[in-house]
Amino acid sequence: MRRVSLSPQELPENNVVHFLRQPQTIARILAGLFSLIIFASLVTDGYQNLTASSQLRCVLNDNGVACGYAITAGVLAFLQSFLFLAIDAYNNIIISHKVKSVILSLDLTFSIIWSCIWFVGFCFLANQWNRSAHHYLLGSSSARASIAFAFFSIPCWVYLGYEALRGLWAEPPIPYKQSLDEGAVVLTTLSSVTTTSFPKSMEYHSPTKGRRTSSTPLPQTPVGNQLTFLNDN
Repeated sequence: MRRVSLSPQELPENNVVHFLRQPQTIARILAGLFSLIIFASLVTDGYQNLTASSQLRCVLNDNGVACGYAITAGVLAFLQSFLFLAIDAYNNIIISHKVKSVILSLDLTFSIIWSCIWFVGFCFLANQWNRSAHHYLLGSSSARASIAFAFFSIPCWVYLGYEALRGLWAEPPIPYKQSLDEGAVVLTTLSSVTTTSFPKSMEYHSPTKGRRTSSTPLPQTPVGNQLTFLNDN
């Protein structure tokens, strides 16, 4: 079997390489990887126990809500990042402008939401870590990693929201324009049908030009018998 190899000059022309080198694709992959690091680090080493107890506690100030918040947000953000990455890969196949507008609107909405979630998460995790009464040996690096990558996730989602907004601005309002064109065609058709279907027998001509008003005479009101008064004188 003959092997096909790409030269360095032909490699940038490959569709996969071109897709992976796009700034939006890089930002989406980074957002997914940061989310993966956040929830994976807390799942593995985020819960530790003290030497005097066997109960597992969250390394962030023994607050299970902080660990649960970071893990849940990390899992959902990871899934959404690679879901929209798959949609971006098949973006050229989508022909309908209406579907593209809906996808860009959802992308913009979720990007704004995740930017706010990670900003709140960074502040919340950092506050809980600073207020921790005791630091665990194995969980300290996991806590620092979750805080750091929660901060790094914010610019990624902000940039994704900016790209989605720019895509919405560049998307032409084709459905609205087509509806106006179709309405104009309907009105033109109706006006032409009305003009052509108007019978010639009902055409009006001015009586001063000596033309008949119609090919068929209009009915006239019968004149009644008139009484004549004769003067006796």
